[in-house]
Amino acid sequence: MPKGYVIVRAEVTNPEKWAEYVAKSKIALEKFGGRRIVGGGQAKIVEGDGLPRNVVIEFDSFDNALGYASSSEYAEAKKLRQGAGTLHMVVVEGV
Repeated sequence: MPKGYVIVRAEVTNPEKWAEYVAKSKIALEKFGGRRIVGGGQAKIVEGDGLPRNVVIEFDSFDNALGYASSSEYAEAKKLRQGAGTLHMVVVEGV
């Protein structure tokens, strides 16, 4: 079964508030077995309209990745992110 991935591109404007969102989102991350495999490190936009923060979270399946992104636990975390920056998220199936 292919793995699932959540890919996030973001720009943080309020780091303190963003940190609250990240801490709360870990509840959903643990529930669905997500593992951050990219995030927080150095990044360089080399083409297109990139954003400065990029995160890739790996899950055992597409369904788990989608479950994470659509869970009530994650919805609670999203509320804390309001006014802390912008975020673009996609859920994709691995190969």
